[in-house]
Amino acid sequence: MKTQQEITPFTGYQKLVIFILAFTQFTVILDFMIMSPLGDMLMKSMNLKPAAFGVAVSAYAFSAGISGLLTAGFADKFDRKKLLLFFYLGFTAGTVLCGMAHTYSLLLAGRIITGLFGGVISSISMAIVADLFALQQRGRVMGFIQMGFGASQVLGVPIGLYLANHFGWEMPFFLTAGLAGIIAVVIIAKLKPVTAHLLVQRDKSALLHLWHAVAKRDYRIGFAATALLSIGGFMMMPFGSAFAINNLHVSQQQLPLLFMISGASALIVMPIVGKLSDKISKFKLFAVASIWTMIMCIVYTNLAVTPFWLVVILNVLLMMGVLSRMVPSQALTSAVPDMEDRGAFMSINASLQQIAGGVAAAAAGMIVVQQTKFSPLKNYNIVGYVIVVTSVCSILLLSRVSKMVERKAMNKALAVKQEEIMLSDGI
Repeated sequence: MKTQQEITPFTGYQKLVIFILAFTQFTVILDFMIMSPLGDMLMKSMNLKPAAFGVAVSAYAFSAGISGLLTAGFADKFDRKKLLLFFYLGFTAGTVLCGMAHTYSLLLAGRIITGLFGGVISSISMAIVADLFALQQRGRVMGFIQMGFGASQVLGVPIGLYLANHFGWEMPFFLTAGLAGIIAVVIIAKLKPVTAHLLVQRDKSALLHLWHAVAKRDYRIGFAATALLSIGGFMMMPFGSAFAINNLHVSQQQLPLLFMISGASALIVMPIVGKLSDKISKFKLFAVASIWTMIMCIVYTNLAVTPFWLVVILNVLLMMGVLSRMVPSQALTSAVPDMEDRGAFMSINASLQQIAGGVAAAAAGMIVVQQTKFSPLKNYNIVGYVIVVTSVCSILLLSRVSKMVERKAMNKALAVKQEEIMLSDGI
């Protein structure tokens, strides 16, 4: 039996799967991430108040959450490759609609459609990871896949902002849709069917399958932990660019550089965190990163006018904490469901995560106040304090998830050992 310190190498096909899922994640995250740097531009061009922009961001999250719940019962009934392709094509179409929107109502419609399809993609990807990779590999897998977050900031967001500044805010959406179209072709051509879960299905009814997933107590603890984790990012991110421009006095020209540098740090940090997550306790790593995030949230959200170089350093330090929580928490949560429930579990998990994020974005829009288009944001520091409270709760919940995973691994090891004893005794 492998110890936690042993590193299991990836096969050639596993590397290809990581590549496909990482680029899929890149486009989905870019579609969501671009709303934050475009926030100041959209609020001014469409004459939006913070509350209205918060609704535009949360519209994606709420629709993604509803979609996840509706599809959870069917998530383990089909080839995961076909599910991934179906929802990814729908996400691509929704992103095109966002770029074509010239009114607030059309933008809302575009975000809703994109959320309906895009919100399920992450859960399907996580189910594929759980099916194709051992737990001892998942920290590194999550680290590479979550590099999409950093890559979206290093490449996608700066290029998107450059196009937005020169050709209009619509262009970043068209850029994302074009990249997604290319990735969809690669999925069709290279990804093999993922169908092992179909051999162990017991529930004939999709509704019954959904109920069985929700009814399990261990699963509900995992759901709660993931939902709380999403609150922080959804509360801070929508108003990140508006806060940087109007409070910290970062210019529109400096904004792409800020995102690029913080994204580059993510590309460096994520693989390191992924390897650490496979070598040491995932929960301890998560707890340390959460404490670091809490400290940086309080510092960052209480800033006033700040030199650009200091904004960059603090932004990087904040991102290091936020991203370092994601890898160990996702790796742990992926070990909670049994194979026959993974699709349903991941769909419900992503759904509750999105709904919690939607509530958080809408709540942040009500907390944050801006008197005019160019005045500083007020109450952004309150958002930071709320994140601290939810982070403490997340640590407590994930500690329970960690104990569940350890118990499950121990029971599995005992079962294997008993089977070996029985075989050796000729039973």
